[in-house]
Amino acid sequence: MAEKKVFITSDTHFGHTRIIQYENRPFNSINEMDKEMIKRWNTKVTNNDVVFHLGDFCFGNKEMISVINSELNGKKILVMGNHDRGHSIKYYLDCGFDEVYNYPILYKEFFIFSHEPITYLKAPFINLYGHIHGSPNYPTFTKNSVCCCVERWNYTPINFNTILLNLERLQRQMETALNTYKPIELQEEK
Repeated sequence: MAEKKVFITSDTHFGHTRIIQYENRPFNSINEMDKEMIKRWNTKVTNNDVVFHLGDFCFGNKEMISVINSELNGKKILVMGNHDRGHSIKYYLDCGFDEVYNYPILYKEFFIFSHEPITYLKAPFINLYGHIHGSPNYPTFTKNSVCCCVERWNYTPINFNTILLNLERLQRQMETALNTYKPIELQEEK
């Protein structure tokens, strides 16, 4: 049996026609977008893997959500987003999600998975979130956060190990910057 991998994604907005225009997504139609994102998902994710979806999964009725969900590989865990909250947890379980949460969840005692970014979060926790799509006001990586919106990750789920690797890389860059930092000598105007 293949090793189980963990993936994260957010804000797929399957079936949402206007998201292409709102976020300048590189698709000509909603049908093309949905098919391509399903293909990219299934290229990376096997049925043995787990995918945490951090909200705003699909714009459609129960049948549409169920069909799209059934076409996606992996065990799917939904942390409900602002566009998902119009329905109950049971509704999404009935649509094929393996687990559904209405609030942020703690993963591996260190990572907080949420739909909206938690801006007041202090170390040692790291917040993985969605909601903000391609907004330049939020960097993809900081020392305490990772934006998991599909716009940031080529419209495909992100392997959790990739996130860990990039967080470690960022930490090393910060340590190097601190170790080589030399304060400037203050000068007074004459």
